[in-house]
Order: sequence, then C-alpha cells, then structure tokens
Amino acid sequence: MVLGNRPNQITLKTDAEIDEMRLPAAKVAETLQELAEMARPGIRLSALDQMVDRKFARENVTPTFKGYLGYPYTICASVNEQIVHGFPTDRTLEDGDILSLDLGATINGWVADSAVTIGIGSISREAQRLLDVTKESLAVGIDTARVGARKGDIGAAIQAVIESAGFGVVRNYVGHGVGHEMHEPPSMPNYGTSHTGLLLRKGLVIALEPMATIGDPSTTVLPDGWTVVTAHGGLAAHFEHTMAIRPDQPADVLTQWT
Repeated sequence: MVLGNRPNQITLKTDAEIDEMRLPAAKVAETLQELAEMARPGIRLSALDQMVDRKFARENVTPTFKGYLGYPYTICASVNEQIVHGFPTDRTLEDGDILSLDLGATINGWVADSAVTIGIGSISREAQRLLDVTKESLAVGIDTARVGARKGDIGAAIQAVIESAGFGVVRNYVGHGVGHEMHEPPSMPNYGTSHTGLLLRKGLVIALEPMATIGDPSTTVLPDGWTVVTAHGGLAAHFEHTMAIRPDQPADVLTQWT
C-alpha cells in the first residue's frame, strides 16, 4: 500500500530491530504465496480476503491495511487496469486476467508490506511481458539499494528497466520507509536522477514498489475513493518488497518468498 502521511524523521533500525521485522515479513511472504496459489479462474476476490482474515485471526497477526485511513479490507486486490488499492469484492476472476495482490502484516508492533502481480489462467504475451519487466525492475532496484547509493540511483534504475521495455512508470504512487508505521520516510519514487537525493545508510528499511503500465501511466481514482486505475484502461502491474539496507551488498529482502 502506498498512501499515507509519513512522519518527518527518518529512523534507522538496529540489527536486532530488523530481526524482529523478519517475523511479519515472513508472514506476509507466506500469505502472498498462499493467495497466489488460490487465485484462479472462478475464484471471487472476496474469498481471497476472507482467507487472509481467517488466517491472521488464527495466528494472532494484525492486518495492517484493515482500517488504515478507513480502508475496509485486509488485502488489496487490483485486477487488470487497476494499479493499486483495489477492493476485494465479489468480482470473479476470469481466464486472462492479471491480479495484483498487496498485503501488510503487523506483529509485535512491527510492519511488513509486499505485493505481487500474477496471471490468472492463460494470459497474453504482452501481459506476461509487463509482469516480467515490472518484476525485473524491482530486482534491479533491490540490487542498487545499498549503503552509499542515493535515492535517485534506485529510482533511475527502476525507471530505466520499465521505460526501455516500452512501458510507463506510474509517478503518482511511490515506495516508502517501513518500521513501526507502514508509511515512514523516506518516499522512494520509481523514477529519478542518478547521483541525487538521500544517501542510503545501514539500518534504513524501505519498501520499493514499482508500478508499470501498458501505455500512458496517468492514473485516476474510482468513486470508491481508493481504487487507482490507469486513466486510459491499459493493464498495470505492481511488485513490492520490504528490505533492509546493508553495507557492500544488495538490500536484505525481508519479504522474499522461500
């Protein structure tokens, strides 16, 4: 999830605090994998949300999204032209859809946040290429995110992958810091200029979340006040990981699937 008012102060986490964040991060990764396996033609989005509700209640996990600024669901489920913050309604998934799943979990006061876009049944080559490129852009962003890099280096690296493939970079919604709050500084745009911006330091925990579109990346919000869609109806993909910055090597991805 990418909305929110962020505090002004950047906080660096100790190694012990990052270890505490591994618990919600592992839960998010595990649950996203379960959702991806469950999502198939004929499944209602609401069934996916209900599954996570039951799982989190059973395992004493707080769903970070539910109630956040009034958001009414546990997951975000965004289909096709929906970019982010889609409601898990009774809509039934169909063969050829693409589905972005976004999930946050809070355990012992620490938050983790991650997203993935998957194909439902058999999807078009263009849709699959969009997913592959967006996922690759996140991997390149992660590889760039290390001590001594600047915020602009990460945004520029993500932007280059997406735009060189002919897709659009969503600019209205960006990544963010993560910790005791889901949205902490700094903001982490998926575009930028190399060698500019904040210098990354050990202990910074961030969520990178590139969003790419087929065609114009301009966005609009549906009347529900939450669901962000491409303004011209093109498909969109969204991938996200929560990660900790560490010296001399790429970021430590806390929400990595096992």
